[in-house]
Parts: sequence; structure tokens; C-alpha cells
Amino acid sequence: MRSRGWAGVTPASADEAIDRILDAVDEVVSENGPAIRLADVARRLGITRQTVYRYFPNADALLIASSMRAVDGFIDQVVEHVRGVNDPVSVVVESVSFGIEHLVGDPQLENLLTLRHEGEAVTSLTSDTAITFCLSVFHRFDVDWGSHGFDDTALRDLCEMTARTVQSLLTDPRRRSPDAIELRRFIARWLGPAILYPRMASLTALA
Repeated sequence: MRSRGWAGVTPASADEAIDRILDAVDEVVSENGPAIRLADVARRLGITRQTVYRYFPNADALLIASSMRAVDGFIDQVVEHVRGVNDPVSVVVESVSFGIEHLVGDPQLENLLTLRHEGEAVTSLTSDTAITFCLSVFHRFDVDWGSHGFDDTALRDLCEMTARTVQSLLTDPRRRSPDAIELRRFIARWLGPAILYPRMASLTALA
């Protein structure tokens, strides 16, 4: 990293560089909306696009990381909300339901999930950046995932399925507005069996 970039003050660490890049992303999104380019972010920081590429592979990753950072405080609320719950179905259903109830209409998520350019696909919550973030959240839950049949691959798959469920319900809400109980029943009915499958499969293998 060259000192003549970064407004003349080179970041002291990778974490600081990432924070400053995401600060620039927030500024660009605030001014121009979510249709950002790496070049816009690099120009604001006085660095090259290659420097941004060291930390983020594309604009999607920038938007996702920025939005995840913005909702990080909310994630703390989710983790606290399900603290003490050690059943995997209960913890996933409740955390998903709680998130949907509180994040519908959130402007940061709207920036993340709306079209960046006419005709382009929406930003995916199932990118490597988003899944890594989801895994970090799952590991904060009071669930012994291994005892329920989840190895690293299965837990990653569950994160992807959960993220796909959340994205679908946020971007295309159900036609009838469910109450809290009905929402949880709906999610448990269709996501619950997928959560139970690794445990059932491991018991079948032992039989």
C-alpha cells in the first residue's frame, strides 16, 4: 500500500484497510445508491482498484460486507434473543423469524437486495462473503452442531439454505401478512426437515 494513496495515511493493518474501504462504500452508496463500482470506491480513497481487489473480489462483496457491518448490531440482538436455545430447529426458525419481522423495510437491506442496474440480478446473500458471515453467526448460537450431525460442509449448506430463505421472504413477502405464530409455523414446516436431516442421516448410518 502506497502512502500517497489512502489520503496520505497508510492503514496500520488489514482490518483498518477493510474498515476504511467499507466507510468509502457507505459514502458512495449514500450519494449514488447501490450501483457502485470498485473504481468509485478506489478513487474516493486515492488508491488503485487492485488495492481494493486485495480485500474484496467484486462490487457484490463490497455491498454485502458493508450491509453486514451495518446490521452487525442487529445480529447481536438476534443472538441474545435465542440465547439458551440449543435445539437447532428452534434456534434457526426463531432467528429467521425474528430477523424477517425486524428487517423488512430496512434501508440498508433494501440497498443490498434491490437491483443495481436495470435488468441485472439482485445481489446474492449466498456469496462466499455472506455465507462466511452467516457461519460466524451460527457459531455464536448455543447449539452443539456436531452432536446434531452437522460437519463443516453440512453447516455451510444450512447457512446457504437459511440465507436463501431469508432473501426470498425479504424480497418477495408472502401475499398474506402472517402473524408471529403463523410465520414460525411456515418456516418450521419447510426449513425444519432440512435442519433435522443430518441428524437423521447419521443415526441411519449407525443402524
